[in-house]
Amino acid sequence: MRKEIDDLWRLIEPPIEGAGLELVELQWNREAEGWVMRVFIDRPAGPKVPGGGEADGSVFEPMFVSHEDCEQVSRDLSATLDVADCIHHAYRLEVSSPGIDRPLRRERDFARFAGQKAKIRTIDPVEGRRNFSGVLAGAREGRVQIDCEDRSYQLPLDIIVRANLVPDWEAEFRRSAGEGLAVPKGRSGSQTTPRSAS
Repeated sequence: MRKEIDDLWRLIEPPIEGAGLELVELQWNREAEGWVMRVFIDRPAGPKVPGGGEADGSVFEPMFVSHEDCEQVSRDLSATLDVADCIHHAYRLEVSSPGIDRPLRRERDFARFAGQKAKIRTIDPVEGRRNFSGVLAGAREGRVQIDCEDRSYQLPLDIIVRANLVPDWEAEFRRSAGEGLAVPKGRSGSQTTPRSAS
């Protein structure tokens, strides 16, 4: 399955990047109702307002993925997958934002969200443990640094099997209140497209 996901990733990443977005995660699973391809997209980190923080976002781009973004990517990916003709059975394509518990996959993801809380699970133990919950302290040269329980751990990127941001609910409620929303944003802009067999 890993090679199949890697091949699909390489196929769908270019049209997503062409739309000015980034591919965050790809899930390809057989479920009770059939095969499902879940694609999570986000806006890449861009130039920041001078003197501003992470919350200020990019000078040039909106901060969040919209429903329209998901619709456009869904159309683009449907066309790409049809041309490639690499899936020979029915499946459902779902495109959405990653949500506030954003998955972290690549070294640049861990570096981008340094200073934020995260949970990481490794396939092999590091200093006797495989589960880490703490504050990301950066990533470089194939290693992720996370500070938890008054200690700092260096985790090889290639043994990380799952990593997600931990939502800061207080910050989300403050931001939502400032935007006039009643609740914080989770995953948004989900677009689902049934796909028939080729």
